[in-house]
Amino acid sequence: MNTVIAWLENHLFACPVKQFMYIDCPGCGLQRSIIALLEGDMVKSFQLYPATIPMLFCFIFTALHIIFNFKHGAAIIKVSFILCVLTILVFYFYKIFTNKLI
Repeated sequence: MNTVIAWLENHLFACPVKQFMYIDCPGCGLQRSIIALLEGDMVKSFQLYPATIPMLFCFIFTALHIIFNFKHGAAIIKVSFILCVLTILVFYFYKIFTNKLI
């Protein structure tokens, strides 16, 4: 597992928004957050990108809903998607207003 994490750390995608506009985009930090989560550090993962865990829940639940067709699965997916988007937006606006965007 350590070799996978080391490979991921050495092959992170560059953010085109950050390269050309020199500011973070709403998705900046997701890759590092996933790596922290793979290392087992949930606190660091949350600090890097708070929407990682809700996004993973949304993806996993959607896959399970496709397989098992839960009774209220579609409604749960909609709510979890909205919560993910709200989490991303709130965190991004927090970064803007606290001048941590760069």
